[in-house]
Amino acid sequence: MDIKNAVNLFDTLSQETRLKVFRRLIKAGPEGIRAGQLALALEIPHNTMSFHLSHLSNSGLISSIKSGRSIIYSANYQVVRELIGFMVKDCCNSEFASIREDARSGCSIIELADCYPAEQVDKA
Repeated sequence: MDIKNAVNLFDTLSQETRLKVFRRLIKAGPEGIRAGQLALALEIPHNTMSFHLSHLSNSGLISSIKSGRSIIYSANYQVVRELIGFMVKDCCNSEFASIREDARSGCSIIELADCYPAEQVDKA
């Protein structure tokens, strides 16, 4: 992921309603949630929800599939992985955070170290 893509994704998530929708979709898992259910659960009017879902879709953070008369939205976990990887690899000092692939599970593992030496924390 390059910095322009990351900035676009962070810009999309920097709005409160979109962040709430995105968080709900992440928790819903790959099966996703119907747009109407999202609107009800988050108490957001349908037209407002539609606007924010469109913005999230255009950024690539979520995807949708038509199911009968409904549209089911789900998080795009690959884009989320890439964004997290960008943050860890390109924005963090390897002394404090690293990412590696676990050969057994095939999962990415993020390892975080204490960001401040103990003597600085004790003085606070």
